[in-house]
Amino acid sequence: MMRRCVSELARRRRPDRTVDTMKAGFQCLVNVSSSIRATDSQRCSSTCATSCATDPDVLSRETSSSSEMLVDSFGRFHNYLRISLTERCNLRCQYCMPAEGVELTPKSELLSHDEIIRIADLFVTSGVNKIRLTGGEPTIRKDIEDICLHLSGLKGLKTLAMTTNGIVLSKKLPKLKECGLNALNISLDTLVPAKFEFMTRRKGHSKVLESIDAAVELGYSPVKVNCVIMRGINDDEICNFVELTRHKPINVRFIEFMPFDGNVWNVKKLVPYAEMLDKVRQSYKGVERLQDHPTDTAKNFRIDGHVGTISFITSMTEHFCAGCNRLRLLADGNFKVCLFGPSEVSLREPIRTGVDDAGLKEIIGAAVKRKKAKHAGMFDIAKTANRPMIHIGG
Repeated sequence: MMRRCVSELARRRRPDRTVDTMKAGFQCLVNVSSSIRATDSQRCSSTCATSCATDPDVLSRETSSSSEMLVDSFGRFHNYLRISLTERCNLRCQYCMPAEGVELTPKSELLSHDEIIRIADLFVTSGVNKIRLTGGEPTIRKDIEDICLHLSGLKGLKTLAMTTNGIVLSKKLPKLKECGLNALNISLDTLVPAKFEFMTRRKGHSKVLESIDAAVELGYSPVKVNCVIMRGINDDEICNFVELTRHKPINVRFIEFMPFDGNVWNVKKLVPYAEMLDKVRQSYKGVERLQDHPTDTAKNFRIDGHVGTISFITSMTEHFCAGCNRLRLLADGNFKVCLFGPSEVSLREPIRTGVDDAGLKEIIGAAVKRKKAKHAGMFDIAKTANRPMIHIGG
């Protein structure tokens, strides 16, 4: 499949002249919003560190009792594992998968329940204290409750989170919470039902809203709502999403549109973080930057009078690679150290050929050590062979 993706991408590559034009267009956006970023920077105290600066003290405290397997050659300690449980999904979001769909991995080549638990246990005993379950759509996996129950019982795991589209979540959430799911991200890119059908190619807008309300009622705080902003599609709804935070403990996370295979990424669709923040500040007073943890991917803000908060994930315009603490296990058992990097190594095959835990640790540690200091620039990412988001799991 990867060879086919590489070949297809090669055929679709833009000529350098087009890339240069796109770069010029983006630079114009950056220049227009640079003063906004400067103002934002001035408002942040020196103690309000962003995730672009890794705190050595934090790293030393976290790695002191943990496995060297999780430390890369730049000293970053990776205590956060994202596990994709399935490649299947009940939506067809435009930024996530190609219009024609994707070729699914045969079931026999996907990780089994026991393989997932074994790998997760290996990571947790080595120092991982946060696991996020992703997909596809994780809630459509039949054994999702049992997986949560086993993972939440791993000694040393503090956070068991899930990212979901919310379509069937409201019915399953009470049981999932009983099984140890203690953090939740729900994806919702529009508050307009008709636009939802256009963006996801499916119905279900009201079900997602029901799931958000159910999560609030069950005591999840905050309930994180992921919103990918695309120019000309939902950038006019930014302030409408901010209103969700007025009376409820919701953290709306505005995400810059990112390129993945088949999602027809274009810089013209990208709405930079600085522009989004400016829209919020034009409509709301008392927008205050919060202190971020060195490993945060988001820039966090509160608004006077609002119960919830807002955040911006700036993967394209202001990367946060220096503080990256994330690793990814794909549904087919491939291990990925960078969301935007094409490199993957199989853990499924060693397991099925009888490799013991010590051998798996060597494979994982070698992959972590090969992790680069930062991902490629925006336009290089757009030209680099990578899987569709539906395969990676975010």
